[in-house]
Amino acid sequence: METPILPTLNRRQFVKTGLAASIGAQFLTHSVFGENAPSSKLRLAAVGIGGMGLANLQSCKSENIVALCDIDPHYSKRSLDAFPEAKFYRDYREMIATEPDLDGVIIATPDHTHGVITTEALRAGLNIFCQKPLTHSIYEARHVTEMARKSGVVTQMGNQGRSTDTIRLLKEWVDAGAIGNVTEVHAWTDRPVGGNPWSTFPVVARPEEEPPIPEYFDWDMWLGPAPYRPYHPIYHPMSWRAFMDFGTGPLGDMGCHILDPSFFALDLGAPSEVEAASSHWEEAVARETYPRATRVRYKFPARGSKPPVTIHWSDGKLLPFRPKGISNDVELPLSGAILVGDEGVILHGSHGASDLRIYPDSLRASFMPNRPQKRFRV
Repeated sequence: METPILPTLNRRQFVKTGLAASIGAQFLTHSVFGENAPSSKLRLAAVGIGGMGLANLQSCKSENIVALCDIDPHYSKRSLDAFPEAKFYRDYREMIATEPDLDGVIIATPDHTHGVITTEALRAGLNIFCQKPLTHSIYEARHVTEMARKSGVVTQMGNQGRSTDTIRLLKEWVDAGAIGNVTEVHAWTDRPVGGNPWSTFPVVARPEEEPPIPEYFDWDMWLGPAPYRPYHPIYHPMSWRAFMDFGTGPLGDMGCHILDPSFFALDLGAPSEVEAASSHWEEAVARETYPRATRVRYKFPARGSKPPVTIHWSDGKLLPFRPKGISNDVELPLSGAILVGDEGVILHGSHGASDLRIYPDSLRASFMPNRPQKRFRV
C-alpha cells in the first residue's frame, strides 16, 4: 500500500492546527524542526516577566519574543534587558488587542490574575502557557477549562516536574508492582504560608499603614480582579502568596509539584472525601491569610484493580509521620512524598519525583542498580 504524502507545514502552521495537541500541548522549539526562516518562528508574548516569567522566556528564546507585559518595570528589568526588541506593555488587555498575529501568550503572574488573563487570551484565540496553579479558585479553573475546550487552541499549565524522567520512572515502578499495592501517600512541604522560606516579611493581618505607591508601579493593575486594598510592599513581589485574595497558600504553591507524581503514577482522579485541620492565631489574621500550617487527608476510591488510596498532606514545616519502612536515620527532603505499598515504600523529593529512591534495601538492589544515594536537595 502506498504511503500517502502529507502536506508540508511550517512551525507556526503546525502549532495553529490540532496536530500540536496530539503530541502534547507545548510550545515547540527549534530542536524539533531544525533552523527555519525567521518567518517560521512563533510570535510570543508574555505577561508577568519578573519571576518565573523570565525562566519561561529563556526556554522560548529561540522563538520571536515580540511583546512583554508587567506592572513593575524594576522587578522585571532582567527580562526587559534580555529581550530589548520586544515591545513593553503595562496592560495585558492592550497588548493582546494591539499586537498583530500573535501565536501564544506565556502567563506567569500572581495566582489571582491567572484566570482573567487566560480568559482574555482564549477570547483572542491565542495558544497559552500559564504557570501553576492554573487559577485562584475552583470556579475559575472550571471556567477556563471549558473555554479552552471550545477554543481549539493549544494550552498548557506550567508544572515542570511532569517533564522529568524521574516521574516516568516512578510510574514504571508502581505499574511493575515494585512496592506492591499502594494504599497510602504521605506528602509535605517546608513552605510557610508566605511561600518563601527566606522572606523578610512576617505573616500578619492586613497592614494598617498606607505607604505611597512607587511611581513606576501600577498598583491597580496588580490588584486586577481582587477587592481593592491600599498598597503595601508586603504583597509584592513574593509574600502575596500568604494572602487569600491573591495566593493559594503552601498547598496551591507546592502541592502541584509534590502531589502530581502520585496522581500520575496511581491514576488518581477526584477524591471521595477530604478532611482538614489547621493552626492559626488570631481572627484578624485568619480572615486575611492562609494558616501557618495545615494537615489534609484525601481519600480516593478504587480504580479498576487498584485499591483505594489515602493521601496525607502537611505544610508549614510539619513533617509526616514516618510509615513502616522509613526509619529515623533516613533523611527526608524539605518537600517530598512517600508512597506506601504492602511490599515496600518509595520516597521522593519535590518537582517530578526528584531524588527518587525505594526501600527496603532488597528492592533497591533490584530497581536501583549502581545508583548512588545522594543527599536530598534543599
